Amino acid sequence: MPTITFIQYDGRAHKIEAEIGQSVMQVAVDNQIPGILGDCGGNCSCGTCHGYVNKASAARIPAADSYERDLLSCASSPTEDSRLTCQIIVTDALDGMIIHLPESQY
Repeated sequence: MPTITFIQYDGRAHKIEAEIGQSVMQVAVDNQIPGILGDCGGNCSCGTCHGYVNKASAARIPAADSYERDLLSCASSPTEDSRLTCQIIVTDALDGMIIHLPESQY
């Protein structure tokens, strides 16, 4: 199983074994990771699963589509590393992925 590390704004890290085929948001919600809310249930309509994907991991996932980029423009403190974790599907290639979480999703 691939391992994903979620790093909260205060620096606390949560290393989680992720099931292939789930969204990264669902992995976070299932493991009660503070900072990932997923209010819309993973339908790419709320932006409360916003995270910052490290550059090494970003090279292993498909680029954000235009709808995700538009929604990210409304997220709290977006950067060029911002992604909606509901749009990232876990594969073996994501093993070792690191996602930093924003201070707030609102």
